[in-house]
Amino acid sequence: MKLNNGIDIPQIGVGTWTLRDEVATNNVRQALEAGFRLIDTAQAYENEKEVGDGIRQSGIARNEIFLTTKVATSIMRLSEKEICHSIDESLKSLQTPYIDLLLIHWPVKDCVEKTWKIMEKYVEDGKVRSIGVSNFNRHHLEDLFQYAKIRPVLNQIEVHPLMSQVENIAYNHSLGIQVQAWGPFGQGDIDIVGQPVIVDMAKKYGKTPSQIVLRWIVQRDLITIPRAKPNHFAENLEIMTFALEDADMKALDAMNINLRSNVNNDPEAFPW
Repeated sequence: MKLNNGIDIPQIGVGTWTLRDEVATNNVRQALEAGFRLIDTAQAYENEKEVGDGIRQSGIARNEIFLTTKVATSIMRLSEKEICHSIDESLKSLQTPYIDLLLIHWPVKDCVEKTWKIMEKYVEDGKVRSIGVSNFNRHHLEDLFQYAKIRPVLNQIEVHPLMSQVENIAYNHSLGIQVQAWGPFGQGDIDIVGQPVIVDMAKKYGKTPSQIVLRWIVQRDLITIPRAKPNHFAENLEIMTFALEDADMKALDAMNINLRSNVNNDPEAFPW
């Protein structure tokens, strides 16, 4: 897919949230060996070094990989010098001369403008190719547009069949901002792939419930970064080989009840 700065981004990648130590390194290495080229991490995941190790061990050329990381909420509250230091440390830990996409992880009150302007400087210096946001609602973006010199290329938000984010996605797309879905299978007590509608649809297509969910996402012109174990890598890549009928897309759309996987994942309610 094309970002609004002309840079291409793969439509499906691999997330690394909760992955630590050798598990993180091995997951990233095996994901790249399986054919993935989009890897997502964050300062808050505390695994950037391991992600960098996985990239290096894969032997895949750096310019073939799209690497995303995010500025942590705790860092955003600090001084400009400390925010810059954190980005420099991300570059060092990831063992890369540049980051393909740097995101603001959450819309931390009174900290977004300062952080965004610093990120713009990193784009100007060539250390970051693209910048964007994560978990931003419409009003957060409208505030950002008041001072941003560089328009966000992407907004990473929670999207799954019980939380379809139709209006937020439409607003982003109307401005040329790509949307990336995190948590496509839900988290905690939310069992997305066990929903009867999805299970029945998987049987109809001869696919797994996970493939149905991911296909629904990419067929909405979204990007997604499911966290997956190596034995599911090939399965996830196969979603690009089939399509859901319009009626089935609508059936999945109709599942929406605006249910977040965790109340604390609501950017309007998180205790900043």
